[in-house]
Amino acid sequence: MGNEPSLEELRAAIDALDDSILDLILQRAEKASQVVKAKNIDPEQQDCYRPAREAQILRRLIDKNAGLLSDENIACIFREIMSACLALQQQLRIAYLGPAGTFTQTAALKHFGHAVKTGAFGSIDQVFREVESGASHYGVVPIENSIEGVVNHTLDMLMNCSLSICGEVELRIHHHLLSQAESMDKVSRIYAHEQSFAQCRSWLDSHVQTAERIAVSSNAEGARRATEDNAAAAIAGDAAMEQYRLAKLAGNIEDEPDNTTRFLIIGRQPASASGNDKTSLLFATDNKPGALHRLLSCFADNNVSMTRIESRPSRRGMWDYVFFVDVEGHIEDERVRKSVRDLEEHASMVKLLGSYPRAVL
Repeated sequence: MGNEPSLEELRAAIDALDDSILDLILQRAEKASQVVKAKNIDPEQQDCYRPAREAQILRRLIDKNAGLLSDENIACIFREIMSACLALQQQLRIAYLGPAGTFTQTAALKHFGHAVKTGAFGSIDQVFREVESGASHYGVVPIENSIEGVVNHTLDMLMNCSLSICGEVELRIHHHLLSQAESMDKVSRIYAHEQSFAQCRSWLDSHVQTAERIAVSSNAEGARRATEDNAAAAIAGDAAMEQYRLAKLAGNIEDEPDNTTRFLIIGRQPASASGNDKTSLLFATDNKPGALHRLLSCFADNNVSMTRIESRPSRRGMWDYVFFVDVEGHIEDERVRKSVRDLEEHASMVKLLGSYPRAVL
């Protein structure tokens, strides 16, 4: 016991470590500020952000993590350091499906860090247009939820846009019942997006079954309305709770504890290979027996694993469908490239939507 450091000694040691950490961060920032010159690019004409490079850095640091901090903590800390350093080269403008306080905003900040400039837009097609026009460098849109499935509007926009998918974010979704009311028995109306009602149905039926459920365009919009009505509550996350200064009547009310939403990062430039990637594409085929099986064999024959498939009406003719597919690997990988070449020989249409790093945590 006598050899253990005192509280004062521990605090002095922590202060010294903080000084060393700050010095190293400033050295990193100095190196980052020199990167633009080394790249020989104009930040006003070309994006400095490299999603593959950031993914490689985070994975390397997570692999080296053998301490008390979780991998999520390590990723969060270094994401913010990289975000601040990148802002010395170029402050990215990120469009997301708003309003402020949505899970999409949380996903955007998780992926890019807080040193970016974010802009909220009222619809998914507005986010796409914002990025296509060059007004924003990147956009963040939801693509699928582990409980409720795919976001069809995003799939429809991907069919006809010129943008590339250059990243993905997976976000664990925790829903809270937020209100200005003192208790749940004072709540007579609940606002939320229809998907959130579906994800919390059993809890709501058990705890606030008499309250009217009113569907709105987003959970953040529901939170905003709850600020105007003392008898109302909203289903939303931590960001909306902070944004609209509501109290948490109940936390984590989602029916499935592993409820996760996947978001896509869309941009004008394709992402290079990171070593742990996905490729997304869409294709169409004639409505003939065995046609879809023949196309999917293009991946199996080249030992490429498919992680997702969705179908959507093509809007070109009745009962005419296109298929959205995610596969493991990057288009620069020979197996993936050969799969796509084989697919092009048999499909009536093939469109590469993007190859990008798999989500890091």
